[in-house]
Amino acid sequence: MTETHQPAGLTPEAPSRPAPNKWALIGVAALLVVLTNAVVFVLPPLLPVIQAQYHLATVADTTWVYSVLTLGGGAGFILLPRLADVHGDRNTSVVAAAFLTVGALVPAIGDSYPTLLVGCALMGFGGAAQLLPLGFLRRNLGESGITVGVAVLVIATGVGIVVGMIGGGFIVENLSLRSFFVVLTAACAATTLASYVTIPHAPPAERTRRIGVLGTVWMIAWVAAVLLTLTQGLLWGTAALVPLAAGVIGGIAWVRVERRSSSAVFDVAMMKAPLVTASCVCIALFAAVNAAFMLLLSTYAQIAPAALRPADAYGLGLSELNTALVMAPFAAAFLVRGTVLDRALFKGRGVSVFVAGALISAAGLAWLAVAHDRPWHYLVGSAVMGLGCRIGYTASFTLVQLAVPEEKAGMAAGAAGTFMAVGFAFGTALVSGDLSASLVPVSGTDLEVAAEGLYGIGYWLSGVLALFVAVTALISRARSGRRAEGTAS
Repeated sequence: MTETHQPAGLTPEAPSRPAPNKWALIGVAALLVVLTNAVVFVLPPLLPVIQAQYHLATVADTTWVYSVLTLGGGAGFILLPRLADVHGDRNTSVVAAAFLTVGALVPAIGDSYPTLLVGCALMGFGGAAQLLPLGFLRRNLGESGITVGVAVLVIATGVGIVVGMIGGGFIVENLSLRSFFVVLTAACAATTLASYVTIPHAPPAERTRRIGVLGTVWMIAWVAAVLLTLTQGLLWGTAALVPLAAGVIGGIAWVRVERRSSSAVFDVAMMKAPLVTASCVCIALFAAVNAAFMLLLSTYAQIAPAALRPADAYGLGLSELNTALVMAPFAAAFLVRGTVLDRALFKGRGVSVFVAGALISAAGLAWLAVAHDRPWHYLVGSAVMGLGCRIGYTASFTLVQLAVPEEKAGMAAGAAGTFMAVGFAFGTALVSGDLSASLVPVSGTDLEVAAEGLYGIGYWLSGVLALFVAVTALISRARSGRRAEGTAS
């Protein structure tokens, strides 16, 4: 990043250090992102399998898998990227990959729903490894670090989605759910070793700084309370207002204390930079749309019409693997080169990029709201949705990174990642609530599934969330314009 792109008031980039092998470093960065996203995106096609294998009654019960994965991820997104800033990139990457390894090993050995939940919590925490390349690539690749780091994150996310959905579906369909976790354990162990060997053991970017223990634990607690409310509010009813209130009040108090802290978890000045707060809100909305889309598609596609009463019959009756295949265009869209997109962001056109991503996502969701009962409907909708989310994620991560010097790259990644975790939880909660509003029985079992009409409603609700991205970006631009006018006068 050249100095012309450095926001006023921030220190210039640190002098470049002797770089390791560029392609080896990019390779291990891509491996971390692919693996963590494979873990996340393998779950939607497998939710019906998990529900049947562990005899869970409803979709809402099954989404506890998402809940613990999200809670673990919330803690990881807060802590791990910041640890990379103050304790070193290699150390943190190895720890994150080790959490993934142990998390995959627990359900592989236990083969039960409780051990699956424990494993998902550990893998959720380690899943923050997907943000670490934003720091270590930026710190080792000089001026191209931001562009390369975001590109690796976005493109490898697309590859990870394919690997998770199709590879996981293939293994489960031909072997077993337990076999999938055995394979995942081996992959995570190999990634741990690759991280240790490849990522430079350089001095920490902020070697004189410390992470405030109280502020970090406090933030994890209030974020976890909000996430727990979002993921389990449907089952808990009015009792969910207790953790929600605790989370909101705790968050407000935390912000007030952090403003005066010398070891703040997130720099308040960073959040005040142009478009940073808006970018974090937008990435939360894109994550919510993403989660809602995946849950709606995977649930509808795997319901067999013959298993329902004739009056209630719907669904495609697809296998886990075939469900993953109709989602493949979503992942493929992440592989589209983003040269024009990067140029627009570096020239200060972030608002226009957000609006474009929002409108494309909303168009894909509107299509699925009216056309979701044929496989080709999903192929079209998945491609459009993938393109919109690819634009949104790229814009969000790039703009937040541009607001900070390289020694705080982890802090910036952690801020965006935390908002992303909240967004995923909100999208999951929204769709879980929608799909639980009216249930129909599955013949010959104790299971129940959503009534057909709820899917269209879910897609329309998700489309509204996508449009909120455009509203957020436009409001941010208007406020920035007013501040500029006030300063000039």
